[in-house]
Amino acid sequence: MAHGVLRACRTGALAPMPDFGRGWRRPIPDIASTAMTGYITGNSLEIDMSESSQNRAVRNYRARLNERGLARFEVLGAASDRDLIRSLARRLAEDGPVAAQLRATLSRAVSDRPPRKGGILEAFRRSPLVGADLDCSRVEESGRKVDL
Repeated sequence: MAHGVLRACRTGALAPMPDFGRGWRRPIPDIASTAMTGYITGNSLEIDMSESSQNRAVRNYRARLNERGLARFEVLGAASDRDLIRSLARRLAEDGPVAAQLRATLSRAVSDRPPRKGGILEAFRRSPLVGADLDCSRVEESGRKVDL
């Protein structure tokens, strides 16, 4: 504040008048002494907006995602992996056979535990040929003669 200029308010208190460097001074309004015209009983001077349209839009968007079984979340990673992570998330959100296979492959790749034993046996049991009457016997032959 330049020059220490004071002005008298309606309440009798002294209020500073700042110098804005242009040769004029504008008084700071004294809110306590300002007459409030148009005041209606029950209304406050505070602006009361219970919810902005942006907050409502975000809430509705997240509700629609939840209905589809999706959730929004944030991950931290290398900037160079951004496209990879987005395409991976897009594929997993499709929730089809490709997504199931991708989910299983990724689970095995990032798992801390060693792979289970007996995986080939389980694969044979899931085979469409289980229960089919296949003849797997071999024909016995004596072989060929070789001159040494």
